[in-house]
Amino acid sequence: MEKNQDGIRLQKVLAAAGVGSRRSCEELIEQGRVAINGIKVTEQGRRVDPAVDHITVDGDPIAAAQGFIVIALNKPSGVVTTMKREDDRATVADYVMNRSDRLFHVGRLDADTEGLLLLTNDGNLAHGLTHPSSEVNKRYLARIKGSATKTELQALIKGVELEDGFAKADSVNIVGSTPGETAIEISIHEGRNRIIRRMCEHIGHEVIQLVRVQFGPIKIGDMKLGKTRVLNHTEVGSLYRAAQLENSKEAI
Repeated sequence: MEKNQDGIRLQKVLAAAGVGSRRSCEELIEQGRVAINGIKVTEQGRRVDPAVDHITVDGDPIAAAQGFIVIALNKPSGVVTTMKREDDRATVADYVMNRSDRLFHVGRLDADTEGLLLLTNDGNLAHGLTHPSSEVNKRYLARIKGSATKTELQALIKGVELEDGFAKADSVNIVGSTPGETAIEISIHEGRNRIIRRMCEHIGHEVIQLVRVQFGPIKIGDMKLGKTRVLNHTEVGSLYRAAQLENSKEAI
C-alpha cells in the first residue's frame, strides 16, 4: 500500500482491507456507503490515514485497514485455550503459529469442549465481546446422558443455583435423542468456567460432548475441525456492533 504526505487513497485502503476490488470500492464511494469519521464521502480520490481516520462501509468499521483481524478456529477437544504452552498439551496457539500478531482468544472453551473460538489482535474487541454488559449470546450443541425431559430443561431457562451463583440459559431445545442420550441446543450469554456442564449436572445429566456452534453473530458453519479462517469485514463489523464498539474509534 503506497503512502505519501497526504495519506492513502480511500479506495486503496478499502481494497486492501478486503472490502472488494478497487472498482467495486469506487462504486461504494459513489453510492454514499462509505464514511470517514462519521461523514459520508462520495468523491473519488479522497486520501485518508488508516491509523487516525475511522472508516466505515454501511456503518461497519473497516478494522482490517488498521491491521486488526479476527480469526475463527474450530477447536478440537483436548486443545487448551491459551496462547502460551504450559505443559505437553496442544494449545490454540498451535493453530495460528504462522502469524506474527499478538492474538487474544475471545473468551474460553474448556479443553474438553469443541467448536467455535474467536481470536483477534484487537484487545478492545476481545474485551468488549466478553464483558458482561455486552451480553453476547453463545450457542452450543450438547449430548447429555439420559432422557432429558422438557420440564428439566425448562429449569435451565428459569435458572439454577450453582456454587458460584445463579445461572440461566437464554434458550434450550431438544434436537434429538437415542437410547440413553439426549441431544440439546442451548444458548447462554454467560461465560463462567464450565457453566453449561455444571448446569446440566445440576439437573441430573452429565454432558458427554459439547460443541460451540455460534458466538454472537458468527456461526461455525461448515468449518472442519482444527481449521481456521479469517473473518471478512462484514463479519468483523457485526462483532464490533455486538461488542457495542461500532460508534467508537476504539473499534478501529
